[in-house]
Amino acid sequence: MDELRDGFDGEVIEPGHALYDVVRVAARSRDIRPAAIARCASVQDVVRTLGFARDRGVHVVPRGGGHCFAGRSSTPGIVLDLSLLNTVSVSGDGLATIGAGARLAEVYDGLHKHQLTIPAGCGATVGIAGLTLGGGLGLLGRRYGLTCDRLVAATVVLADGRMVTCDESQDADLFWALRGAGGGQFGVVTSLVFAAVPEPAASGFVLTWPADDAAAVIAAWQEWAPDAPDDITTSLSVTAAGARAFGVALRDARELLADFVGGVGVRPSMEIRDGLDYPDLKRSFAGPEDDQVTSKSEFFAQPLPPATISALVDNRGGELAFTPMGGAYNRVPAAVTAFAHRDQRFLLDHAGTDRTWIRRSWGIAHPHASGRVYPNFPDPDLTDWAAAYHGPNHARLAGVKRTYDPDRLFHFPQSL
Repeated sequence: MDELRDGFDGEVIEPGHALYDVVRVAARSRDIRPAAIARCASVQDVVRTLGFARDRGVHVVPRGGGHCFAGRSSTPGIVLDLSLLNTVSVSGDGLATIGAGARLAEVYDGLHKHQLTIPAGCGATVGIAGLTLGGGLGLLGRRYGLTCDRLVAATVVLADGRMVTCDESQDADLFWALRGAGGGQFGVVTSLVFAAVPEPAASGFVLTWPADDAAAVIAAWQEWAPDAPDDITTSLSVTAAGARAFGVALRDARELLADFVGGVGVRPSMEIRDGLDYPDLKRSFAGPEDDQVTSKSEFFAQPLPPATISALVDNRGGELAFTPMGGAYNRVPAAVTAFAHRDQRFLLDHAGTDRTWIRRSWGIAHPHASGRVYPNFPDPDLTDWAAAYHGPNHARLAGVKRTYDPDRLFHFPQSL
């Protein structure tokens, strides 16, 4: 690796380096030992690393956050670590330029200085690049859309070493593909430009019911949450301990939640979180990180029937995590971006440490699913993964791949 290291602005870390076992580890890939981790401190470092890997036939993968559920952010070859490219800046017209190595905590804190934010998730260490390139669901999404819906430009280093800045008018096909199917497929995104939104004066809320009421909560939630006003996003977590509905309201939470609570028919324990800065509000929903937890998920275009809900609740062993769609998510036609799942009502994720339970729980719900899968929750078990991730957009995506990465320098299981 001496040739790569020569003139490198960042640091090339190989086995035996004091930091190797610290920086090599990413979610779902603890046992993978890369030949090197190239910690890039400049775009030129990215160009050099790709050229080095391309010339030697070495597999290379970009890593922003390292939270890939399928372990795609590591390789026995070279990991292109972007974590040093993490700056957040805002121009006078409200455009936020964010380095591809930034994590969500850095993004929210950086934008908070300007009383701005973007719709995105709650996990503090989730990378902004991976989240955006796969779509990006979050607590403001029903008001403002996917994270990628706020993207207005991206700087990308292509497989041949060229650097391009794409948007609606320049390399428009690439820009289209990056919004929902761009994670590690077409090039290495080094920075993203977002149309930020005003940071809201939002209330957080948590509603809890005992386990005996879980079926009624699921039934009421799936009928209400996807069709609720854009001013409220309510996720639902169901475990053996009970049901927990939580989210953000942009106006009076109790008023917005009244129809949901009435549909359940049982009063919950309710906590309202007012007066928090938006970054602190987001952090209040971030649970503990555990890379031993695995999951399987699917989108649903129709509500689950009562018998299926009962079977899911009776099959205790992990977490059923429901995420609502609807609102601004579904007002964008499926062909406008690469994210194809604009007609879905909700996402159901079966998560836990017991793989047997996960498969059994997924199997109970699967007959009623749409067959679509969120690209940011990749499932190695999928057989028809192209249709599951990309739906009617797959053919166009395959064409973009042939144009920008004809030799498939960027590849992984289930890649284009």
